[in-house]
Amino acid sequence: MSKFYNVTTPVEGKDGKTRFMRIGVAFPQANGSKSVMNIKLDAYPANGELVLFEPKSGDDDNVTE
Repeated sequence: MSKFYNVTTPVEGKDGKTRFMRIGVAFPQANGSKSVMNIKLDAYPANGELVLFEPKSGDDDNVTE
């Protein structure tokens, strides 16, 4: 399991293609915890939709729990 996940929201571009804007990060909780993930958002998704992705290599350089 990944140390964290990028929290994104889908945004449709003028060209009709969907892109994913990163708006936060999600940290899986330890085994035995009452919660599953701790999610920290830097922005509110205007469309109400969140999509989580595993980080690409190098993404963990500026993420703090």
